[in-house]
Amino acid sequence: MNFFQFNYFYSLKNFLGSWLTFIRGSVWILALIPLSVLSLIAVFTHLYFAPDISSRERIMNRKDTGVILMDQNNTPFFTLYEARQKTFIPLSEIPEQTKQAVIAVEDDDFYLHQGFSIRGIVRSLVTDVKLGQAKQGGSTITQQLVKNSILTSGKSFLRKYQEILLSERIEVNYSKDEILEMYLNSVYFGSGAFGIEEAAEAYFNKPAKKLTLAESAYLAGLLPSPSKYSPFNGNGDKAKSRQLYTLSRMQDAGYINQEEKEEAQKIPVEFERGEDEMNDLAPHFAMMVRDELNKMYGEEKVTRSGYKVRTTINLEWQEYAEKVVADHVQKISGNQVSNGAAVVIDPENGQILSLVGSKDWRTEGFGKVNVATAKRQPGSSFKPIVYAAAFEKGVITPSTVLKDEPTTYQANRWSQAYTPRNYDSKFRGPVLPRRALANSLNVPSVQVLSKLGMPEALEMAKRLGITSLNDPSKYGLSLVLGAGEVSLIEMTGAYATFANDGVYNPPITILEIYDKHNQKIYQQEAKPKKVLDKKYTFLISSILSDNNARQEIFGGALTNSKGAAVKTGTTSDYKDSWTLGYTNDLTVGVWVGNNDGAPMNNIAGSLGAAPIFKSLIEKFATAANFIPPDGLIKLAICRHNGLRSKEATSSAYTEYFIKGSEPKGVCYAPPPNPSPQPPDQKDKDKEKKD
Repeated sequence: MNFFQFNYFYSLKNFLGSWLTFIRGSVWILALIPLSVLSLIAVFTHLYFAPDISSRERIMNRKDTGVILMDQNNTPFFTLYEARQKTFIPLSEIPEQTKQAVIAVEDDDFYLHQGFSIRGIVRSLVTDVKLGQAKQGGSTITQQLVKNSILTSGKSFLRKYQEILLSERIEVNYSKDEILEMYLNSVYFGSGAFGIEEAAEAYFNKPAKKLTLAESAYLAGLLPSPSKYSPFNGNGDKAKSRQLYTLSRMQDAGYINQEEKEEAQKIPVEFERGEDEMNDLAPHFAMMVRDELNKMYGEEKVTRSGYKVRTTINLEWQEYAEKVVADHVQKISGNQVSNGAAVVIDPENGQILSLVGSKDWRTEGFGKVNVATAKRQPGSSFKPIVYAAAFEKGVITPSTVLKDEPTTYQANRWSQAYTPRNYDSKFRGPVLPRRALANSLNVPSVQVLSKLGMPEALEMAKRLGITSLNDPSKYGLSLVLGAGEVSLIEMTGAYATFANDGVYNPPITILEIYDKHNQKIYQQEAKPKKVLDKKYTFLISSILSDNNARQEIFGGALTNSKGAAVKTGTTSDYKDSWTLGYTNDLTVGVWVGNNDGAPMNNIAGSLGAAPIFKSLIEKFATAANFIPPDGLIKLAICRHNGLRSKEATSSAYTEYFIKGSEPKGVCYAPPPNPSPQPPDQKDKDKEKKD
């Protein structure tokens, strides 16, 4: 090695040595930064939360928060999760097997660790790193007590660190039995029950001290996810699986033997829910709001929240609607009618202003079932949806001659062979869409669907907010007669789109949410969506509000002083009676029938649901004013063939057409005694030439 080579390597050695020394120093500096941050967090956490862990009462957070529902004018009308009085019971009054069940399934090392489990934390961290976010638990009973009563339920690495710090401090300040006592008196078991005493009352209608081994294992099994496993509003089969799992864990821990486990598994657990102190007004609507809140935030967070929720309901309207439904159902109860439901929606924004889910919440057997959200066949009230699609696609125009005559449709990929017939079993020969829809004639309506096609009809229903109709093969051509099952809320929302010039607003129940500090945390944002041109919605509104056009079948049964558009529906064997309708500012949907699907005694839509509809629309709505939009022209056409009327005559009427779709031919007067049969082709050709 020469001098220059030696000097080069010597310099390189010194350079690398300097860098290594610098890096070693930097590593220590870099390591001190997170350690310092963690130390500061620890100091801050202990100082900030010191008052909250100073007593057992503070830790258990025994303040009853619940949820207050208010109407659109901020008047409280319903409370949630405040039905039962919170009752603390000492550990000595809790059965030993209940304590053991909770420990076995939630924290089998409870009496061994110092507040947190290294094994559980490592397992949780490994899973979280793989997922890229904080998802796993790994919490001890002490940590869960901290999470439920002191910290938020959010999941982050910082909150987990604070949870560990406070759990260690609680273990220093309190004995294991005191910690278990606090936990069992504050943990959430679902169904609004906090603590083991409330859980025993809520699920078995007994005090905790009388819980059996089987019942104790059932309640302990609910703890990981009470809403999911609850036998009342969750999955009963999963709850049973969780009970069996808990019993196995108890055996593994040595709390019970094989014989005790098998005996507990065999015992059927009978649930006996405690009495609910339900509010009187709008209970079905309140339950819908509750479910929406739970979907948004989770049941436990909602129950502890102290939220104040401003809803869409109008209390005066609600009280009136409940009375009208109950009175009319009682009036026609002699015709084997037991229930009714009604929905009132503001079409401009989708707000549900009134909702009656049943004639009476307290009716034994079916009163608590919300028929407004149940799936039922809508009968002929579905026809306007098909006609709207047919107008839009150009399959028909208001002058299209439809055939009301015996017709059999051959089987195809959507339907089996089908021969429709009208409600009165009569045929009227050639009819125009206005007469066919206004009088709810079945045969020409099936022809419209046949021309249109099943996918196009279902696509229109979906655009109008109906989500339950998916498979074309399920319904066949009878879909236009209401063979598919839909909910009253969705149908009312669809009609609200007709009222709102083709702009769909999803039906909503919540306007604003405030936390317990009166800070607004949620504001409902409008989600209007243009789904149908107002030229087509006007055609539907014009037909459904034409009192003269429907006189043939309905007489004055649907006539109302508001000039509302209205359509009835009656299913086979009179199982369902519907009436839906609207003015420009209000949409009302009504159902009458029996929850179990039992037939009524000749109660059609015009007799069952229509009187309720008329009472509500007359009370709440302003007069309708359906104004034809640009792009429509008004013509006088002949009733018997849809051609332009050459002269004024009683056999002609005014009809609206989208520009370009108006009839070209003209007609004079019909024969002196028009035959119900179609005119022969020669006469048609002559009229076209004129």
